[in-house]
Amino acid sequence: MKIAIIAVGQKLPAWANAAVQDYLARLPRDFPVAMREIRPEPRQGQPIARLQSAEAERLRAAVPAGAHLIALDEKGKDWATADLAQALGQWRDHCLQPAFLIGGPDGLDPQLRKQAALCLRLSSMTLPHALARVVLVEQIYRAWSILHSHPYHRA
Repeated sequence: MKIAIIAVGQKLPAWANAAVQDYLARLPRDFPVAMREIRPEPRQGQPIARLQSAEAERLRAAVPAGAHLIALDEKGKDWATADLAQALGQWRDHCLQPAFLIGGPDGLDPQLRKQAALCLRLSSMTLPHALARVVLVEQIYRAWSILHSHPYHRA
């Protein structure tokens, strides 16, 4: 299974990049997670719908062919880590390639959210985009550890 994380945003701050790289390095080679950044649309007084639409086109272009889309959204389902682990196991068993989409400052385009197989939220609290990426990668690593009975996750 190959996992893609595609996020609208600029270069991560050093602290967030170090955390993301640390968790990615912990994953074994047979469980690859690729992170891709998409350029945000310039905000210069444009309507939010226009910004989201332009960013959605860039996100769609970056999604691997045939990927199983998971939109990260504040109104998405609230899963526990065990739920994510179970889903990753099912996606792996059904040869699905999940692609997690993180929108820009104004969120994801509504049409893109509708196209996703799943809308998921990381927290009931609002997270900065850099922290959301760290949390997502850590949770993917934790879910992997549950699937492989690795001692990282202690429930």
